Amino acid sequence: MNVSISVRQLGKKHPLLQEKSIALVIENPVISTRTLIELVVDYQVQLFNSSSFEFDDEDKIHLPKENYLPILTDTGKVGFGALYNHNKVDLAVAQENAILAFEDGMYAVFYGDDELENLSQEINLEENKTLTFIRLTFLAGSYW
Repeated sequence: MNVSISVRQLGKKHPLLQEKSIALVIENPVISTRTLIELVVDYQVQLFNSSSFEFDDEDKIHLPKENYLPILTDTGKVGFGALYNHNKVDLAVAQENAILAFEDGMYAVFYGDDELENLSQEINLEENKTLTFIRLTFLAGSYW
């Protein structure tokens, strides 16, 4: 089933990830928030692990193509796609970290306009609403 995902950060005009469609492998379209997070992490881990890790494939010059720089500056972050970590990601650990971060309030998940507040809350993916992950930032400082 294809799901549209957007990633945002509070205080930023442009989303970190504009609506992107990903394919999740599910049998029943009614799933819990925990299952949803695990499926999205599974998709991202597979995508990362399938990236080329060959040392010969690295771009030594890191020069962008002609139309690449304007696209990156529109998103507010310029990077050249270099992979410096050549380790494969452990899926179970990544899913556990994502669930823990959700429980700790490091990010919020919205399905359309509805916030998913706990891991047991169920949603129906057949409604084709956009999933929005919002990274929450904590304020630093003291009262002294």
